[in-house]
Amino acid sequence: MKKYFLPTLTAAVLTACAPTAKTPTTTPTATTTAPAAQPAAPDWQEQAETFLKEYSTEYQRLYAQSSEAEWRSNTHIVAGDTANSGATARANERMAAFTGSAANIQRLRELLEHKQDLTELQVKQLQTALYNAANSPQTIAEVVKRRIKAETQQTEKLYGFDYKYQGKSVTTNDLDELLRKEKNPAKRQQIWEASKAIGPTLKEGLLNLRDLRNQTVQALGYPDYFSYQASDYGMSREEMMTLVRKINEELRPLYRELHTYARYELAKKYNVKQVPDYLPASWLPNRWGQDWSAMVDVKGLNLDPVLAKKGAEWQVKQAERFYQSLGFPALPASFYEKSSLYPLPKGATYKKNNHASAWHMDLNQDVRSLMSVEGNTEWYETTHHELGHIYYYLTYANSEVPVLLRQGANRGYHEAMGSLMGLAATQKPFLAGLGLVDPKSQTDQTQTLLKEALNYAVFIPFASGVMSEWENSFYADKLPADQLNARWWALAKQYQGIVPPTTRGEQYLDPATKTHINDDPAQYYDYALSYVILFQLHDHIAKKILKQDPHATNYYGSKEVGQFLADIMRPGASKDWRTVLKEKTGEDLSARAMVEYFEPLMAYLKQQNKGRKYTM
Repeated sequence: MKKYFLPTLTAAVLTACAPTAKTPTTTPTATTTAPAAQPAAPDWQEQAETFLKEYSTEYQRLYAQSSEAEWRSNTHIVAGDTANSGATARANERMAAFTGSAANIQRLRELLEHKQDLTELQVKQLQTALYNAANSPQTIAEVVKRRIKAETQQTEKLYGFDYKYQGKSVTTNDLDELLRKEKNPAKRQQIWEASKAIGPTLKEGLLNLRDLRNQTVQALGYPDYFSYQASDYGMSREEMMTLVRKINEELRPLYRELHTYARYELAKKYNVKQVPDYLPASWLPNRWGQDWSAMVDVKGLNLDPVLAKKGAEWQVKQAERFYQSLGFPALPASFYEKSSLYPLPKGATYKKNNHASAWHMDLNQDVRSLMSVEGNTEWYETTHHELGHIYYYLTYANSEVPVLLRQGANRGYHEAMGSLMGLAATQKPFLAGLGLVDPKSQTDQTQTLLKEALNYAVFIPFASGVMSEWENSFYADKLPADQLNARWWALAKQYQGIVPPTTRGEQYLDPATKTHINDDPAQYYDYALSYVILFQLHDHIAKKILKQDPHATNYYGSKEVGQFLADIMRPGASKDWRTVLKEKTGEDLSARAMVEYFEPLMAYLKQQNKGRKYTM
């Protein structure tokens, strides 16, 4: 392990003294002493720059090695094979040893004591490095090593699980498709329960990780891992929870209408005479009830038949063409050579992570995506979303942004960019321009808006409510091991109005079936904040740039839209996220635009729900 220290600048600490004149022996005269020269003040900016240059070079090298190992662990999972997990653990240990080294922590703190003498950009880099150090402080090296090993093992369990339905192995894509289409409530319950079978296998590992993650960040003064993640926004845990609760409250009236509508419409669909007060989780077209949009098929906007014919590869290439039409460059050739974009072939002897993700491998031009694209509407939107991350990476990987600040303005910005492009790519004028729908076809605008609300608005109580509250309880409040599932379902009932189809005791661990709980912990509020940001950006683009109705836009080919987005992307994390939002949209973070977008739907829902029982 090589530790990096700033070389001692001796010139900064030497003092120069003029010699004292000797007194002559013959004639007693007054002696004179030259005034002592003042010590030269340390040049803290120069010292910080020297340290950051050396630190960033090593950081980028180790980051790339860690990314490669993680990529292999996520794309080639073989049951019983420990080679990948061992290589990943070693790469992550090297990264942890460097970022969390006691010498680096000491030097970072020393330099930050003089932040008034440093540039704003230097301070941001040093603070980022210290934040990274808290994730792996070598003052507790053994704990960090155990955590890395535990996280690698949890990932392999998570993505190596063999899901079974009706005695046959199935993928999560298969289960999702069945939940979208099956109409028999009994079969739906079997499908849903099959999707939750992985939970108990992850319980021991997750509890172990809770302790290790908390211990890791506590070494640098954070009270718990949730507080640590929230601090990346410049906010305390309490401030973050206040913010996400406010967002949830602002969207609550709309969600209440959607919840009532869904209970009655799904009871009708499944031929259930007694409408339940709360939605059985197995009734919904998503494993966690976070997206109900499959409930609605908008006539003239059913893309599945068209996309099935065009195939998976067309969707990825078309998403790239969309970004190019806005003025962004073609993707590097290595993106297609090194990414894992499509489902594994039948009979493959290994598995891969089935959750879509975008990777910035070297904090420069090596960008990749891990997906399992198929020819359907869900993957059409997802490809546009994931390429939003990719183009964000490429845009801030420029000479003006230091390596340590090559990330989103905040974590939510990354998701906002991806989700914004997913929304834009599904609006009718956009689809008509691509020939995916007939521009002359009559489409019901209310049904279109309903479908969007069942996606975006329904997501908020899951992300800002269930996920954020559960992880806050888990990490900060030390939720007891015998209350994990009970707390999850209490929150689902409170925020989503969803209940399990049958009693789910503590022998299950349904929260762990959500991948983020395991491998992207204590930051799911990123997604809730991203939806708020995306509607603020979309509102500005539609009204101020395109001069179009926010419900019917076409970004395609607009270089002005591309410039607006690139201006947000280009600084990465080198500018404060609040400043970026205020400068580009003229307002602070607010759910105003999202609430306003769905206002036309409220009258329709209230009419549909007239005489129905509200339970939220």
